[in-house]
Amino acid sequence: DLLGLIRRLRDDLGITIVLVAHDIPLVMNLCDRIQVLNYGRLIAEGDPAAVRANPDVIAAYLGQARSA
Repeated sequence: DLLGLIRRLRDDLGITIVLVAHDIPLVMNLCDRIQVLNYGRLIAEGDPAAVRANPDVIAAYLGQARSA
């Protein structure tokens, strides 16, 4: 599969891969560092945990939790 190929290239050759994707689970699973754009503006940068917790990313892409 494509994900496996990208991982093998990265790991076996030790190369940097620039991935442009809108598949959030794929990006979070594959990438060591992530930059998030919203309407062409950089709103977050960091490792997957930092990006996932960023309030701007949550508001733009992941949605807000509803209060009970």
